[in-house]
Amino acid sequence: MSASAATALASSLDSLVADYLRVLANERGASAHTLRAYDRELHGFTAYIAEHYGATQNVESIEHTHIRAYLGTLYDRGLAKASAARALASIRSWFRWLARTGRLERNAASLVATPKLPKHLPRVPSIEQMNRVVDSVAEDVASWPTRDTAILELLYGCGIRNAELTGLNLEDIHWANEAILIRGKGQKERYVPLGDAAAQALRAYLAERAARLAAADDTKGYATPALFLNLQLRGLGKLGGEARLTTRSVGRIVKRIAVLRGLSADVHPHTLRHAFGTHLLEEGADLRAIQELLGHERLSTTQRYTQLTTAQLTVVYDRTHPRAR
Repeated sequence: MSASAATALASSLDSLVADYLRVLANERGASAHTLRAYDRELHGFTAYIAEHYGATQNVESIEHTHIRAYLGTLYDRGLAKASAARALASIRSWFRWLARTGRLERNAASLVATPKLPKHLPRVPSIEQMNRVVDSVAEDVASWPTRDTAILELLYGCGIRNAELTGLNLEDIHWANEAILIRGKGQKERYVPLGDAAAQALRAYLAERAARLAAADDTKGYATPALFLNLQLRGLGKLGGEARLTTRSVGRIVKRIAVLRGLSADVHPHTLRHAFGTHLLEEGADLRAIQELLGHERLSTTQRYTQLTTAQLTVVYDRTHPRAR
């Protein structure tokens, strides 16, 4: 295969990838994170096809054996099965779109089986552990205790995602309705209840937020719609600057508080979301209601919490029942 042939094929495939990414962004409202992941996975695949099968010259000539061979190269590079499965999911999604839009007559990716993944259920702190952590945020574990308490209250008390939390604006808090407007994946919106503890934590934080803004820009009059702000108010006053807290910062805040309050070092913001769903189920909430609160598109995603609770019950049974030993 000549270098020119590989370049021509890569250009042809990459244009189809670009078309699909535009559809994801403009029609399906995919997040920036999702777009970056699809861009990376699909261009990795097209580069492989161009290098090894450039003579085929078109996407219709890609066989399921080519896709399997590509997955083999991912394993050879030391990637885990979960990473290979994510790459295959991107390729499958692209091929489905190609077939649906008439760019393909047959979908070769549908013939490739997903790598069998081990089932890992997330470790979830108990209700008592979560209450102890959320109720004990102070200066020894937090640089801005009122803000960080409000963060924990919303992550655990409302079950929202990290990106949903950092994307919140002041106007999204509907005090009269005791609810918060959440903008989830794919630009989907939902309302979640604002409990008493979360509302109290938010009010305490908002009072300090206003005071800090007044002290920082009393002569400049800067304002920001962002609910959660970074400690130094970085970016405030710059063009488009909001001083909005980032998801990475939230991750560091949650992990620091959790570890210093005796929880496992693998705790992250999504752990609190898992705890929200698991504890609701343990306390008798309906699975459909939990699905709505979490913003899951499929009930099967929410059913993971059933598996988690069953696994926890099994541990308790094995440890305590006399016939289990």
